[in-house]
Amino acid sequence: MFVRDGETSADISITLRNQGRDAFKPELYGSSIIVNQRINLDGSRSYRLKSKSGTLISSKKEELIGILDHFNIQVDNPVSVLTQEMSKHFLQSKNEGDKYKFFLKATQLEQMKEDYSSIMKTKEKTRIQIDQGVERLQELKQDYCENKERYKSIGFVSEMRNQLEDLKHKMAWAVVGEIEKEIEPIKEGIRAEEGNTAKFAQKLEECQEKLKEAEEKYKAIQDRLIAVSEEAQVLHPQYVSLKADVQTKRKAVNEAEVFYNRSKTELKRLGKDDEQLRKQIEELKISANRVSDPEKLERQRKISYLREQLKAFRDEEIMLGQQVDQFHQAIYKCKEEHARLRREDTDAKQALEAKQKQLRELKDSKTNTLKRFGQHIPAFLEAVETAYKERRFRHKPIGPIGAFIHPKDAELTLAVEACLKGLVQAFCCDNHSDERTLQSLMPKYYPRGFRPQIIVNKFQNTVYDVRHRGVYHPEFPSVLTALEIDNAVVANCLIDVRGIETVLLIKSSRKAREVMQSNHPPKNCREAFTAEGDQVFHRRYYSSDYVRPKFLSKDVEADIRHLEKEIERKKAEITEHRQCLCSIDKKIRQNEDHLHSHQQHQKQLQIKIRTTNAEIGDLENTEEHQSVDIRTLEEEVEENKGKMESVKEEMEQQSRKLEELKNILQATEKKFEDMKEKIHQVEEIAGPVKDELNQADSEVDSCKRYLQHCEDKQKEHLACLKKHKELLVAKEKALEEKIAQAKQICSERIEVNRTLKSLDAEMNRLRERINSESNCHGNREEIIQQFRDAKERYEDANSKVRNLKKFINLLEEIMAQRFRIYHQFLRLLSLRCKLYFDHFLRIRACSGKILFDHKNEALSITIHPREEDRAALNDMRALSGGERSFSTVCFVLSLWSITESPFRCLDEFDVYMDMVNRRIAMDMILKVADSQHHRQFILLTPQTMSTLPVSSHIRILRMQDPERGQRTLNFRKRNDRAEDQ
Repeated sequence: MFVRDGETSADISITLRNQGRDAFKPELYGSSIIVNQRINLDGSRSYRLKSKSGTLISSKKEELIGILDHFNIQVDNPVSVLTQEMSKHFLQSKNEGDKYKFFLKATQLEQMKEDYSSIMKTKEKTRIQIDQGVERLQELKQDYCENKERYKSIGFVSEMRNQLEDLKHKMAWAVVGEIEKEIEPIKEGIRAEEGNTAKFAQKLEECQEKLKEAEEKYKAIQDRLIAVSEEAQVLHPQYVSLKADVQTKRKAVNEAEVFYNRSKTELKRLGKDDEQLRKQIEELKISANRVSDPEKLERQRKISYLREQLKAFRDEEIMLGQQVDQFHQAIYKCKEEHARLRREDTDAKQALEAKQKQLRELKDSKTNTLKRFGQHIPAFLEAVETAYKERRFRHKPIGPIGAFIHPKDAELTLAVEACLKGLVQAFCCDNHSDERTLQSLMPKYYPRGFRPQIIVNKFQNTVYDVRHRGVYHPEFPSVLTALEIDNAVVANCLIDVRGIETVLLIKSSRKAREVMQSNHPPKNCREAFTAEGDQVFHRRYYSSDYVRPKFLSKDVEADIRHLEKEIERKKAEITEHRQCLCSIDKKIRQNEDHLHSHQQHQKQLQIKIRTTNAEIGDLENTEEHQSVDIRTLEEEVEENKGKMESVKEEMEQQSRKLEELKNILQATEKKFEDMKEKIHQVEEIAGPVKDELNQADSEVDSCKRYLQHCEDKQKEHLACLKKHKELLVAKEKALEEKIAQAKQICSERIEVNRTLKSLDAEMNRLRERINSESNCHGNREEIIQQFRDAKERYEDANSKVRNLKKFINLLEEIMAQRFRIYHQFLRLLSLRCKLYFDHFLRIRACSGKILFDHKNEALSITIHPREEDRAALNDMRALSGGERSFSTVCFVLSLWSITESPFRCLDEFDVYMDMVNRRIAMDMILKVADSQHHRQFILLTPQTMSTLPVSSHIRILRMQDPERGQRTLNFRKRNDRAEDQ
């Protein structure tokens, strides 16, 4: 009936005020408690208890019951919540026993009565148990007496048991003596081994001294090689600069020679032209006397025209030659640019393929981190695992090293990779045999030229102690301290091969220069790396080729995004290269077309020049032709002479310039040769130093191996000594335990000359005699134990019976007192209820009374209406509806006055009242409510409440007619100023 049609559940929410000193768990619920109840269609219910902020605190019904008990909220008490049906049933009921039960339930006396009845039932059950316990006690007492008699009859076996105890004492101290004999040879062996410990230590110190000397020698040679290398590195830029200078000067000399030879050729041509002109002038002068003037003038005019035309052809040919040279140069430059772009395009494609491969590896590494070191790594490691299971390795190789190291600071990841370089992909082997086996597996998975480094180093389970030779800086970490290394073998390999304990990591390049170059570097510090991967030495600084970390980065997504951007940039670069290549190809084709057309035109001009020269020769050699104008030829001679003078001056200038350039070239070549000689000398010096360094390195390795051998021997010796000491400690501990056990058996030590075997034989003989005696009289321990058990059971049962009797007597006294108080309280509540009922009836000028029959548990109500003087109406069903409702209100108010509850609720109490009775009843309720501000009164009525006075303590909620599909009821306030009390 609580779930609306078409719905599966109904929700009810009630908010309880939780303030003051009697608040319920205020630290959990706050100032209010929200109780949510869900009623499902099948009748099941669930509760959710929330704090003021809406946080779920509990969903257990026990918690809700605790809240109701704490606030004395009596949900099933009809006085706290009195519905119309309950009131109607009460007034129309003829059974006075039902009315009496209603009164008891309202005042909670019914619960008290039920509790007393339960206690009395429990008391009767306890009395029955006491009677049963008395009977059982008699049985236990008889059993106790029987066992006591048996216990007294076994005293004669004590003597043999005392002898057995003496033998046990001797046996305990005999065991102590045997262990002491075993300890003596162990102590002798330990003393002998401790004498050998000093020899091992001395030998180890000698090995360490030799290793130190070898390392110092290696360091000195390395410093010499570094100095030579630094000198070579200093000379190399000068060598490159001088080489470029020589090439530049040589090119300038070649160009000057070309200009000089060109001027020389031009001078020779002009000399030949001058000689030919002079010959022509002489011939013309000779032939001028034989030829008539008109013919001479005509021939001279034609030759002059042909010469002008020939000059124009030659000028055009020179111009075409220059244009052809320009086109040749343009085509050459375009081809050079085309080849450069082609190389850049190829490099960009290779870089794009490498980045795409790296991107695939990164994406694959999201599911398998080992694929960051190569797609083949997981398969290769599986092959290594298989080979190890097949016992092809003595110790399983470890790698790649990068999979076992993790930078603590992500900003130093690039610096760590720049420091370790190829070691990130390297593998570690314990011995050379494992190295060869690992190398045999690699060709299947690694291409030639790309196989990783294999480091051979004896595997150890602990990391080297590098405190005495590692770098320490209060602000910056070393590579060793900046890494989390999962495997001690990996850490030891990096210490041996790269010396990571001596390399600092400094994020700022400026700070790195200050630490390494401004002052003396920190102790034991060889080099440092910056966050950008730059390498910093004491007097050198090398920029890094690394841009981003490839193997050790933790943020794979960021690396993928960066690579995707790089790939897009490379694709755009390749597209741009292709566009430029197409443009250059187009320019080359255009220039070649222009070159071809100019070369064709040049050939045509050459044909025209030859033809014109032939015509001029014919005119000059033909006797019929006229002579050429001598003045014109003489002018050409003068002009040619001026050109020759100009060319001679230019040749002199070119000659002087050529001599100067040759002198400069010779000086530059001499400097270049000197520099080559210096570099050659440095290289000659570096060769033997490298050989010495390799020899010193071999000596260091040999010393290390011998030192390792000595350390292993010392460890074996110490392990053996430790084992013997541990055995001695165990024996001494066992001795102490045996002594303690012996002292527990016998506090004073007994000197025993007999063997353990003889003592054990005598003890067994005594046990057999004791057992035979026990078979006759019974086992002594069992008899004693049975006696003790019987005694304990009897005493325990006797104590329980006495305690239960005391408890029953005390309970009877308490219950008698409680019953007296209960009856007094019942009479007191009955009297108060009568007085309050009579008081409330007189408000309407009525009279009546309530009669209680506590003996028969009956209650009767008598009412005299005011309208007419008639006999008392004992049956309330004879009253009108308004009078019955008013009577109900009076009775409920009477019960309210004698009961405690924070809520008072009446449902449709005024339905059958007339206006007068309703007003009187409402005034009575309001008066009672006004005098009890600490309680909340809830009145449900279909009547209008417009006649009620306006007060801050009264809140009227009027419900609208519910609509279909509506799940909650909307309330509208009548008085906006009202506050919820």
